[in-house]
Amino acid sequence: MAPDLDSLRAALRRPGRPSSDFDLNPETVLPAGRKLRPAGVLAPIVAQEDGLHLLLTKRSSALKHHPGQIAFPGGKQDEGDASVTDAALREAQEEIGLPTGDVQVLGTLPAHETVTGFIVTPVIGLVTRPFQIVPERGEVDEVFSVPLAHVTSEANFVIQSRQWRGQQRSYFAVPYGPYYIWGATARMLRAWTDQISR
Repeated sequence: MAPDLDSLRAALRRPGRPSSDFDLNPETVLPAGRKLRPAGVLAPIVAQEDGLHLLLTKRSSALKHHPGQIAFPGGKQDEGDASVTDAALREAQEEIGLPTGDVQVLGTLPAHETVTGFIVTPVIGLVTRPFQIVPERGEVDEVFSVPLAHVTSEANFVIQSRQWRGQQRSYFAVPYGPYYIWGATARMLRAWTDQISR
């Protein structure tokens, strides 16, 4: 069943479980005392005639890290950010032109640890009015929407694997049309899916 705002709010009130890029690779030994950098990403929900949609970005193919991958708008928490939520909102304004005042924060999901050394907090936000999408051309090639029902349905997730740093690494993917959503973005979506369905 497609999630509505009430079910999303109820899910965010339930305790969730932290997630990690290593969840499907239990043999990975993480270094003790590792320092993770805080970051925030925004999951911007927009209401359309056919239901709730989620805005995602396709990262610039010119970027050094994760070129061409599908991602939430967001980034690391800077000194000027009061919280990871503020970082997520600021980055969404910079990356896709979403005014921070046009986002109603519904809540956050438990933090997600990435292979690149970040501890990322997904911030769930409702876009309260239409805005002009302006991709930041240095970082974002495209902004698109996907039905929220698609990326919060367990049946649409698959587990795949590829070589990474000399080892076979498994990961979640949730493809949608021409968009291959995988890695940390898909893992956070899967965590959100699990929380909604509980």
